[in-house]
Amino acid sequence: MKLLKTTLFALLALVSVSCQSKTKTPTQVQSEPEVQAEKITKDELQEYETAYFASGCFWCVEAIFESVKGVKEAISGYAGGTEENPTYQQVSYGRTSHAEAVEVYYDPDKVSFFELVQVFFGSHDPTTLNRQGPDRGPQYRSIAFYENEEEKKIIEAYLKALEESGVYGEPIVTEIKPLTTFWDAEDYHQDYERKHPNDSYIRNVSIPRLNRFKENFKDYLKEDTH
Repeated sequence: MKLLKTTLFALLALVSVSCQSKTKTPTQVQSEPEVQAEKITKDELQEYETAYFASGCFWCVEAIFESVKGVKEAISGYAGGTEENPTYQQVSYGRTSHAEAVEVYYDPDKVSFFELVQVFFGSHDPTTLNRQGPDRGPQYRSIAFYENEEEKKIIEAYLKALEESGVYGEPIVTEIKPLTTFWDAEDYHQDYERKHPNDSYIRNVSIPRLNRFKENFKDYLKEDTH
C-alpha cells in the first residue's frame, strides 16, 4: 500500500502541471550540445540486463531512468511499431506506428525489473491515451515492453494491483507488448536533457517532471544524480 501511495503522489504531481508547457517539435531540437556527456558504447553494456518502456518524450524518460541506482545507461529510441529504421522526423509527426521509448541497461543485483516497473508507472500518467503532459499523439503513448513471460507476469500483476487499488481514479491505458525491435534514436537525442539544460522544452517540461520523480522516489536515486 505504501508503494501505491507513492505512485499516486507522483501521478498527482505530474498531472497538476502537465498543461503548463508547450509541445516540442522537430524544429525546436538542438543538435549542438551545450554540455558534454560521457558516451558509453554498446560493447560496454553487454554485461547488463535490459528493459524497455515508453511513457512520453524520451528526453525526460531517459533522464528519469538514468537517475535510478543500478541503471548503467538509458538510450532513447523508437519501439512498438512495425516500420524499419524509423527517424525522429517520421515518429514525431506520427507517421509511423512507433512510440518514443527508452532502452534501459541495469544491474539486477542493484535494481530489479519489478522496481523498474515501479519507476515506469510512478513517473508518468498511465491513464492518458496517446498523450503525456503537453505532448499529443500515439507516438507518446504508454507502453511497458517485455522480453520474456516472467517480465510479462510482473507487469501484468503490478498493473492489476494498481487498478484494484483505484489509486489513479481513471482506467489505466498502458499497453503491455512484447519487444520486437528497438531502434536507437539519432545521436543528438542521446542524453539530450543533460546536454541541453537551457532548451525551453527541457526547462519547462523535462526538468520539472524529472524533479517531481526525484522528490517522490528518493530511495531509488543514485547518490551522484544531477
